[in-house]
Amino acid sequence: KKSIFLKLKQTGPLFKMKEIFYQTAVRSVMLYETKSLTVKNQHKNKVSVIEMRMLRWMCGNTRDDKIKNDNIREYVGVTPIIEKTVENRLRWFGHVERRHVDSLERRVNQMERSQTTTGRGRCRKTIREIIKKDLEINDLDRT
Repeated sequence: KKSIFLKLKQTGPLFKMKEIFYQTAVRSVMLYETKSLTVKNQHKNKVSVIEMRMLRWMCGNTRDDKIKNDNIREYVGVTPIIEKTVENRLRWFGHVERRHVDSLERRVNQMERSQTTTGRGRCRKTIREIIKKDLEINDLDRT
């Protein structure tokens, strides 16, 4: 009885199936709940490293093969996972902004920073600051 990960490592005509499995199962697990989290840069780097390890493993390559990350992503046909987290966060923001003014999500989103406390080890940036930066990077406005 072989696991699905051993099947993922095999190369050949099943590569399209690997790509579909990666995007539906593996990537969705990695992106779970990223829409409302503030993430530190070190965590972004770790997630990117994990993604590239998985993609290299699927392609049957190692770092010793010295193939650029962009080439592997292009071959597999996926965008970087950090871009997908930004996309998820902006999608969630749009959902919250369309909600009724009295809804819980809108009220929490509009809370001032002085009303909240950040725990030890938490990111100093708020989700509002991160979304504002994401909107600026993607040349989008809040309306």
